[in-house]
Amino acid sequence: MKIENLLSKPVWQMTGEELLFLSRQTADTSIHTETTKETPSEKRYVYGIAGICHIFCCSKATAIRIKKSGVIDKAITQVGRKIVIDAELALQLASANHELNKR
Repeated sequence: MKIENLLSKPVWQMTGEELLFLSRQTADTSIHTETTKETPSEKRYVYGIAGICHIFCCSKATAIRIKKSGVIDKAITQVGRKIVIDAELALQLASANHELNKR
């Protein structure tokens, strides 16, 4: 069976075998594309205090405290009122600081 023929054929005209074949083919390709998407090639940025809240799953007051503490300063770029945070770096810095405070 050719996929091109099945894709042009209406579903109500397909046999059960053709429908199963088509669904298996699309499932195989979707699994392959999901595994390739797992490797992030670009950095993930969040913006503002709300972004810090999202990264650390905390309240706005706690996010302000985290920013003022200076723990994640290397991950923060601020120009005027615009705050841009590298999420991965912020998490790494916070976990490194947590490890140092544990000792």
